[in-house]
Amino acid sequence: MKDESRSHPFRDSIMDAKTAQDIPATAQTRAPAYKLAFTDGGFMMREELRPVRLQLELLKPQLIMDERGVESTVVLFGGARIPEPARKDTAKTPVLAELSRYYDEARTFARMMTERSMAAYGREWVICTGGGPGVMEAGNRGAHEAGGQSIGLNIVLPHEQAPNAYVTPDLCFNFHYFAIRKMHFLMRAKAVCVFPGGFGTLDEMFETLTLIQTRRMKRIPLILFGAEFWRRVVDWDYLAEAGTIAAEDIRLISFVETAEEAVEVIETWANGHDRD
Repeated sequence: MKDESRSHPFRDSIMDAKTAQDIPATAQTRAPAYKLAFTDGGFMMREELRPVRLQLELLKPQLIMDERGVESTVVLFGGARIPEPARKDTAKTPVLAELSRYYDEARTFARMMTERSMAAYGREWVICTGGGPGVMEAGNRGAHEAGGQSIGLNIVLPHEQAPNAYVTPDLCFNFHYFAIRKMHFLMRAKAVCVFPGGFGTLDEMFETLTLIQTRRMKRIPLILFGAEFWRRVVDWDYLAEAGTIAAEDIRLISFVETAEEAVEVIETWANGHDRD
């Protein structure tokens, strides 16, 4: 933790928080009103403090990632229900069992990109996932096996599990606000890879596409693993035929089947051969 006392001559908040715990217990000091505002959990949870909580949730991961030297990321979206191939017999449907091959592709892709990241001192191309099971676990696992760091952006849900064991502990975050979590997915992203998934994956994919299409963010490689799956889930050509998207909007997407193909898309992009 940063030593604030060295950056300015005043007593810092940590010192005062400790002092406030050591004062005599009286009717006045026991009253909620007497608590320092930033140590008062009840106060911080008030409805009126939502704008402050939004700001804090944006700021905390930002500061930590800055301190860790993370400059850019490769984001992996994908289904939490997709098992690794060795456990595909536990899949709830035959389709999920078949999709288990993408667990290995995500794992291999993350390993390959992390090796590239480590050549840049671990600052660029850092793997970032939602921190949960399935494809997310595979991404963090591949980065871990390559000896690099990776990010996990968890969110509190009624049925949510603990973060997977492969996320770098100091880069494992937990969110209350979906909107702030989404911002952190894309703020540093140099590429986004989307694996087969459900509502959450679709939401994240279309949010990214919308931001790029409307030029609210710079165009980056948006890579979809599993052309058959994605063409069945979304009739991209019909969207263009109907006129609800422009024909050139389909060019925002690259379809691949393997980790090697995805890395090639990213390297081609990085070399400036596939940009508008």
